[in-house]
Amino acid sequence: MAALETIRTKFGIGASLIIAFGLLLFLVDPSDIINTIQASSTKYDVGKINGKRITYTDFEQKVKEFSDVREMLTGSSASGEEAQRQTRESAWQELVNEHLILPTIEKAGVRVGQQEQIDLFVGDNISPVLLSMGIFNDENGEFSANAVREFLENTGADQSGRSALLRNYLQNAVRSTRFNEKYYALFNASAFVNSLESQRAIAENNTTASVDFVMSPNTYYPQDSTVVVTPAEIKKYYKEHKEGFKQDAARDIEYVVYEVTPSAEDISAQNDEFATLYEEFASAENVRAFLQRNSDRQWSDTWYKEGDLRSVNRDIESWVSANKSGVSPVCTSGENFYAARIMECANVPDSVYVRHILLQGADARHLADSLLPTLKRNSFAALATLYSVDKGNADGGEQGNIGWMSQRAMIPGFEPVMSAKIGQPFILTTQYGTHIVEVTKATKPIAKKKVAIFEKAAIPSKETYSAVYNKANLLAVKAAGKYDNYKAACDSTGAYSRPLTINEGTDTYGSIGHAKEVTRWAFDNKPGKASGIITVDNNYFFIVAVKDAKKEGYTPLADVSEGIRSQLYRQKYSQARKDQVASDIEGLNTLEEIAEKLGTTVSNLTDVSFSTNSAPSTEPAFVGAVAAAKEGEITGPVAGIMGTYVFKVNDRETGAFYTEDDAKKAQDMIETYHEQMLLPLMMENTVKDNRARFY
Repeated sequence: MAALETIRTKFGIGASLIIAFGLLLFLVDPSDIINTIQASSTKYDVGKINGKRITYTDFEQKVKEFSDVREMLTGSSASGEEAQRQTRESAWQELVNEHLILPTIEKAGVRVGQQEQIDLFVGDNISPVLLSMGIFNDENGEFSANAVREFLENTGADQSGRSALLRNYLQNAVRSTRFNEKYYALFNASAFVNSLESQRAIAENNTTASVDFVMSPNTYYPQDSTVVVTPAEIKKYYKEHKEGFKQDAARDIEYVVYEVTPSAEDISAQNDEFATLYEEFASAENVRAFLQRNSDRQWSDTWYKEGDLRSVNRDIESWVSANKSGVSPVCTSGENFYAARIMECANVPDSVYVRHILLQGADARHLADSLLPTLKRNSFAALATLYSVDKGNADGGEQGNIGWMSQRAMIPGFEPVMSAKIGQPFILTTQYGTHIVEVTKATKPIAKKKVAIFEKAAIPSKETYSAVYNKANLLAVKAAGKYDNYKAACDSTGAYSRPLTINEGTDTYGSIGHAKEVTRWAFDNKPGKASGIITVDNNYFFIVAVKDAKKEGYTPLADVSEGIRSQLYRQKYSQARKDQVASDIEGLNTLEEIAEKLGTTVSNLTDVSFSTNSAPSTEPAFVGAVAAAKEGEITGPVAGIMGTYVFKVNDRETGAFYTEDDAKKAQDMIETYHEQMLLPLMMENTVKDNRARFY
């Protein structure tokens, strides 16, 4: 302590803080400190919703919940990139719903009562959420309220908590959907069109005018030196319309990409290898093992009906459809080689009704062997109640009933149920444990085939890979980390440099996906920098250069001033042309005289209507002026975009082609547009989505 006091006296509070921090590291796990720092830093936030920070940890927890729900509903986990993306999107939408949409709707006075929620689950007003899922359907594919009731009653018996997770998900989804239905109905009701407004719309759409007019075209280039737009006017417009100049963070980049593709020699070598293995494939006793060793496509227990193999290869589909046994000839498609072997033909149903008893632990197989013979004299449901780990499946009120399964909705490892005999229990093992399984009923069997598919794609050799890498490396070395060098290197090597503006969410470059690493590099580096080789999917070599960087916020005035100046010039020029035309035609009494003075001709338009059916090529300013003009009088000039107009309405006709049904359809379109815009407007200034930084 004396030593500490001496240090404190000589070196002050700074040294004391350093020592204190060192002691803290000694007493506390450094990873805990790092986690605390991350938790308090917005840099690690996935976003912000209605003032609520969404940390990466919070978001990942929600994603985990949705992944578990997805697995329960579909029988498969979200393992693919697209499935994971959809799961993350669902999780994000749920957070937006929880923190923004539902609170907003409740503030509007919308309520969903307890009895109403019960009715949405098991009453006369079943929620579309439940109707669309199919997990509560009976053997006829009809929704069963009893299945919902039994699921809710048995949720507490599932010690794993998975059933409770699914219940909570369904309750939130049903409640949220009902809130949204009511809110949108309330919102649309506020846009009510009364009978007078409807009659006016019908009259306007049924009234057309015949118009003679003269148009003096606007000539924007070369520009009129008498029309001046000042810097002050540009600045004023920018300030008044600043919200229209918001921008997300972006990077202007240029990049060269080298794709590694098999050479002609590589494809020829693969052809020879495939031909060598073909005979072994045709005669192999253990086809599953052969495919595991040699094929890009592994063995599948799938039963294929006619047409199912088109997505693999059309030649393979044609051969399998035409044969009942044997091995197909070798089929090729680009760099891929295929052969098919028909293993079995049978009449197999599309769907089967399945029940099971799930056993886990070291003694699971032994217990299954002991229980299987007793099923003849004992109730399956009773044994499932006593022994099954799965307490969440009780379709129809009987413990152990999973329900209807198809090859598209299948628990991984349950594929043998499709060809199992009805009423004959058997044992199978999956990733979840050991199951005693029984198929109790099935749809009508149809002709199907079990097919082994030997597939092999030609891959680039080491020599090919090295040759492409060396080309990319030459460019990277010449660029030496600088944009100017990169441009010169592209010229000297003949490399094609692609320009692109990207944001933080960009992960696709042309047809190349999974390229988020390229985006991360661009956002981590300043303009003027060039990258080394960035490898994507082990098949593409990128060299990237950052040309410019745009910060999130408002686009600087300097970047948009020219666009504003052009817009203001067109407005001023149009007004100046209008004033000039008014001066030129002063005292003239006919359109013919006006046309001669302006060096143009008199034109005619019929069926001009101030309506939803008005021709889109007719200028709005001109149409509006026609609608308000008196018949038989020369009106104008009117400033338009394409020119300046002087016209005379000859007559108006009233028809009956626009009906009340047409007016209703137009109103429905407006309501649909309102619904589509409601959520984006609600989120405009309340939701900040940073997911692109992490995924």
